Amino acid sequence: MLKHGQFCWQELATSDLEGAKSFYREMFGWNIKSGGGDGMDYSEFQLGDDYPMGGMYQKPPEMQAPPHWISYVSVDDVDAAAEKVKALGGNVIVPPMDIPKVGRFTVVTDPSGAAFSMITLTSQHITEEHGG
Repeated sequence: MLKHGQFCWQELATSDLEGAKSFYREMFGWNIKSGGGDGMDYSEFQLGDDYPMGGMYQKPPEMQAPPHWISYVSVDDVDAAAEKVKALGGNVIVPPMDIPKVGRFTVVTDPSGAAFSMITLTSQHITEEHGG
């Protein structure tokens, strides 16, 4: 089971999804499982037969940020954690929202501007995808 404060997922927003799949497959030997849902081509990657470590997706044109990696930290309550970020001088960039069949997430920055995401996975997702 994931613990509060544990890094639990890495995600790449890229301007060239097929190129990224090829690069990371060759660079690290990652297995890449293409998929998606809700109209989004989302691919998960894993090393060997382990459970997925992260994902990657084609950055939509309206996303103003350059291609980037972002880390997800597991929290017990995303909404409460987002409020705590603000109280501690950080900013909420993407307000807490649901990812169907996965959980609830937010994107925030610390007081220096470093971005990261926080997520509360549903117990169903943890059991099915992560063997918890």
